Amino acid sequence: MFRFLVFKDGVPAASWPLRNAYMIGSDGNAVRCELSFKSGSVICRKRESGSAALALQYPVGDLGELTIQTCLLPERDEPYLLSLELARHQLMTLYSKMEDWALFDLEQEHPVPRRMERGRSLFIEALSIQEEDPARAECQAAKCLSVILDGCEELALAHSELLLNRRKRSAALPSRSIGCGVGLRQAHNRVRSSLTKNFDFVQLPMPWKHLAPAEGEYNWSVTDDWAQWATQNKVPVVAGPIISFDPRNLPDWLYIWEHDYDTVRDLIYEHVERVVNRYKMHFYAWNVISGLHVNQYFTFNFEQLMDLTRMTTMLAKKIAPSSQIIIELRHPFGEYYAHNQRSIPPLMYADLVAQSGIGFDLFGIRLAMGQAKPGQYTRDLMQMSNLLDRFQPFNKPLHLTVAAPSGPVTGAMLDMPASNEPFDDNSGYWRQPWSELVQSHWLEAALQISISKPMVDAVAWQDLADCTEMDLPLSGLVSEQMKSKGAMRRLSSFRQKLHQDGDVDGDPVVSISVPGTAEADLTGAGD
Repeated sequence: MFRFLVFKDGVPAASWPLRNAYMIGSDGNAVRCELSFKSGSVICRKRESGSAALALQYPVGDLGELTIQTCLLPERDEPYLLSLELARHQLMTLYSKMEDWALFDLEQEHPVPRRMERGRSLFIEALSIQEEDPARAECQAAKCLSVILDGCEELALAHSELLLNRRKRSAALPSRSIGCGVGLRQAHNRVRSSLTKNFDFVQLPMPWKHLAPAEGEYNWSVTDDWAQWATQNKVPVVAGPIISFDPRNLPDWLYIWEHDYDTVRDLIYEHVERVVNRYKMHFYAWNVISGLHVNQYFTFNFEQLMDLTRMTTMLAKKIAPSSQIIIELRHPFGEYYAHNQRSIPPLMYADLVAQSGIGFDLFGIRLAMGQAKPGQYTRDLMQMSNLLDRFQPFNKPLHLTVAAPSGPVTGAMLDMPASNEPFDDNSGYWRQPWSELVQSHWLEAALQISISKPMVDAVAWQDLADCTEMDLPLSGLVSEQMKSKGAMRRLSSFRQKLHQDGDVDGDPVVSISVPGTAEADLTGAGD
């Protein structure tokens, strides 16, 4: 058993929300456990013995409210101080990444060395008084956590700036760096004009539910129109996902066969064959299968999941051999595995796919933050950078899809099943509560970190325009009234810098303390 002490206003907390809380084992995967709060302590009971880390959403001062974790800790009778253990992990991350990235020679004026020195002093002080004065130790550890997490984000951005400029100088940037997704029904001229002017490629969804609302009956009119427009205007298109078990994509009639794997397999084969055959001359890349490893809505076993992955990708490659084939991972931090043992952890799934001889070209990663749904709670920039680095051993290029909202996403906006239980729509936030300003700066930071990685082939923003059918509400770059948000302007500016001569000079990110501060306070520099 693990017990973590939590304080509020200098006294043991009377309550503590366990948002996005789960434990991580020594293999880096989520583990099954029971989490509860009682008498100022978070109590964790694992099903198996051994060291583990606790991850949960936690307020980090001016840095926001983020899902972060402790180091791996041994089970013991005496309690841990939660803020101290969270700070310990951030301090360890900062030191290890500075060593991995050979950045110990940063100038003393740079924010990272100053934050490291200040955070180390605060951590040592908290560590020395945790037994005699845990309340004061918690206060110092909380300060340390905020300072060090800020340093981690600054380090991630400094490293990404170096790598990005190195890719530019060596002409190693991909030809199609930045794209954007679009809704099938958003076919009016202003949307299409924006797509051709501001992006290198377009992501076109192919929801099975829309293409075949009734079994055996296909409606191609909308997708045919998009294919014709893309061909006439020479717009590169990434189509898909063709197969996704998300209810937004699956037709209702398929659930009749959910316990009959052989029938579902045959129906999937026929659907992939029809779609790819019809559009193989129009689209240059196919997101063939997405999020299969989460296995949330069907009860397929491990062998069946791998069989579907192999079958769909091989079929698409056979029909369109010159196209790029993408296998997409969702919920890339793997929280779902703590609650669904029929699923496969994301990195384990990626390793199995890479080692099994399945014919595909890229891993897709869908990384959306800002709504209270599994896999979409807010995390810091260093976690994003570390996640991408963990895919490097697979020797496959990455195709990222990212998104964040331009305002708080409330429960009323979410497509949640009817329930009498109260819904907590707090998904955390990055530095300030989500707004157009925060979205724009998060977008620029996410693009810089992503495209700087040598294994990243392309990055797409999930949706161009807000609409009622989007997966992450308010995450469009333009409003429903077709008014550009700050994120659209920042994306266009960033893309322009990529195509210009000279280095990319990113804005430094600094802490802020007052919501609604001027833009210069959020970035350290104005637009």
